[in-house]
Amino acid sequence: QVQLVESGGGLVQAGGSLRLTCAASGSIHSINRMGWYRQTPGKQRELVAVITSATGTNYVDSVKGRFTLSRDNAKNWVYLQMNSLKPEDTAVYYCKADILTALGYRDVWGQGTLVTVSS
Repeated sequence: QVQLVESGGGLVQAGGSLRLTCAASGSIHSINRMGWYRQTPGKQRELVAVITSATGTNYVDSVKGRFTLSRDNAKNWVYLQMNSLKPEDTAVYYCKADILTALGYRDVWGQGTLVTVSS
């Protein structure tokens, strides 16, 4: 069994910074893609940033230059450093990973962490 545990969300003023952490644990053979999505009420969940071994890191246009995604392969952790936060970044942020287990690849989601940016 594998799971993702997120931390680091909270309340911050516009212009401030937060760092989200996602820790993968369990019977993990390897992780292909790992990244962050976000969702606000009434809207679809959107990809924020993702990192893969083959293609590197990709970001949604709205966070380019402000957010940085990094990965610790030894720990199976991924970090999202969010700078210059804006009220429109307010959302529940979810970590997602494509994890290879003994039974094959599984898409695993974290429980979500709330980020609130006040104006």
